[in-house]
Amino acid sequence: MKTLHKYLTGQVLAALLLTVAVFAFVVLLMNVLKDVLPLIVGGQVSLGLVLKAIGLLMPFAVVYALPMGFITATLLVFGRFSADHELTAARAGGVSLLALSSPVVLLSLLCCCLSAWFNMDLGPRSRVEFLKLKSNLLGSLTAAQIPEGRFIRDFPGYVFFAEKNRAGEMENVMIYKLENGTNVSGQIMAPQGKLEINHAANQLLIYLTDARAIYFRENGNTVGSSRYLPWLLSTNLNAQQFTKPKVSDMTFLQLRQELRELGQLNFASESTNPAAGLADRQRLTLTLSTNATPTETAAFQRAAEQVRAGQMERVRVAMHRQVAFSFACFGFTLVGIPLGIRVHRRETNIGIFIALLLVLVYYAFIMLGESLAAHPELAPHLIVWVPNFLFQAVGAGLLWRANRGI
Repeated sequence: MKTLHKYLTGQVLAALLLTVAVFAFVVLLMNVLKDVLPLIVGGQVSLGLVLKAIGLLMPFAVVYALPMGFITATLLVFGRFSADHELTAARAGGVSLLALSSPVVLLSLLCCCLSAWFNMDLGPRSRVEFLKLKSNLLGSLTAAQIPEGRFIRDFPGYVFFAEKNRAGEMENVMIYKLENGTNVSGQIMAPQGKLEINHAANQLLIYLTDARAIYFRENGNTVGSSRYLPWLLSTNLNAQQFTKPKVSDMTFLQLRQELRELGQLNFASESTNPAAGLADRQRLTLTLSTNATPTETAAFQRAAEQVRAGQMERVRVAMHRQVAFSFACFGFTLVGIPLGIRVHRRETNIGIFIALLLVLVYYAFIMLGESLAAHPELAPHLIVWVPNFLFQAVGAGLLWRANRGI
């Protein structure tokens, strides 16, 4: 028994290392062609920086390559094990398939732990370091200061949000004025905005188009509008260069902190300092009406709550995706072992084809959950768990049938 376990485990490990290397190379090649090659063609980087960029991208590539490599390895090894009638010989010796495959299943659980480290910490951090390197090489930090799809609280007294930020061209911008750190005393919304950085003056300048504002007052809310609104902020740009990753590039701990901060914001509170609100309005040169109707106030608050709820769900989906994807190796193993035996083929191309097909099905659920992140009512953070339960249930059933020779 020990000899069989050692033989199968060694075969799976050898195939795993090879397949992970191949898939990691493919993922890495796609990222290099997309992000690094333009820098090389433009003569902006040296060979040393290229190698550094590839090294930073490697953990990000392994995140996807490890589950793909594991299911391919199990399909190839057990398909060959069955085709060579080694499984028949083992069964004739009284060894069941469950006993044979137990070390491989244990190996998949160990790979789940490794995958969790890459998914929840090392991969996102490496990706952020790569994007930081790329931004520094391009000399463009406009998207780094206010990344899209995040509530930015790095400027005292304000919270910034931009749904899109393409090299400083922003869409659906929201700015919140805070009282006591968490209570929103005013908010500004604009469909478009432009972000400029003045390194000499150490300032950020935001131009908002068709801005609308509301300030919450104890003696009546105030609303206003402006066709073209400049917003000037002084900041330490050198200390803040690319410290705010997007949600998709956050580690699990960063996502948890982001979710906690979003839950602390109170968008329906009232200001207790009317004088501060008046100074803000004078500085912003807004055209104001001192009589905000309940409909206008409710519309602003509803828009703010919708943005926050959508962003909280995006963070929640990212957290669940990282954890759920860490268990992919286990589900793929349960499916790969009986499928490899049923296919009963030595050809490598058959195993790779089946592996890619199963990976495509798995990723379809992940992409579905991420695409529905803007609809919290559909609970998309639970959808990313569906492929795990599906693969594990189907795999357990197939493995039980294969063990009984059905």
